[in-house]
Amino acid sequence: MEIILDNLVKTYKGVNDSCDVTAVKGVSLHIPSNKIFGIIGKSGAGKSSLVRLVSLLETPDSGCVMYDDKRVDNLVGKDLLLQRRKLGMIFQNFNLFSSRTAGQNIAYPMEICGFSKKQIDVRVDEMLELVGLSDKKNAPVSTLSGGQKQRIAIARALSTKPDVLFCDEATSALDPQTTKSILSLIRKIQERMNLTVVMITHQMEVVRDACNLVAVLNDGEVVEQGSVDDIFIHPKSEVTKDFLANILKSISSSDFFR
Repeated sequence: MEIILDNLVKTYKGVNDSCDVTAVKGVSLHIPSNKIFGIIGKSGAGKSSLVRLVSLLETPDSGCVMYDDKRVDNLVGKDLLLQRRKLGMIFQNFNLFSSRTAGQNIAYPMEICGFSKKQIDVRVDEMLELVGLSDKKNAPVSTLSGGQKQRIAIARALSTKPDVLFCDEATSALDPQTTKSILSLIRKIQERMNLTVVMITHQMEVVRDACNLVAVLNDGEVVEQGSVDDIFIHPKSEVTKDFLANILKSISSSDFFR
């Protein structure tokens, strides 16, 4: 599914007489279908606010969000609920139910959507195999490692066959080796399922290792966007140059590019 953002603006009211904060300032982006699109920025750049608008968790003050040829930011009621069910999301802290097993966590969205028990059982097994955890179906969440928890979260997000997968700082809580395995899994899934994936991150390594295209966000605005290789080889904004300088401190330039 193609996503088009046209001049999105979002302002949050100040608390206790503090000033209003405009977190998203006229953002326009074209996110092509069946690609992994990265949105990178430092803390406070507006990334999380933007993904909430794109994933229909919040409504912009102005501008519009298009899924393919359909405007979706103005949906309400049942239409909004049905559209949200076509979206998958994974988060930094996994957000799994500790009272459920791994398999039961994967089943949860399908239960909400009214899948039959037989459909759920088949799909849970499919998803566990996809993420390489077929032996963990009945495992309590507390017994899983961080990487395994994120794999279950990915399986849960994909269980209802969404059109888009949103990854909001999905690897920030993981060690570098586990991060690489999760990013490799997301790339494999994207290719197999022809998904549009939107990755929100503050880690340039994530963009390098997983994304096809990237937009750099700073202070609520897009300061540059393009293919990952073009942005990394010819950075234009100071923000992007800072990101690259930080990553190149720890690795050689020959290892930086995929």
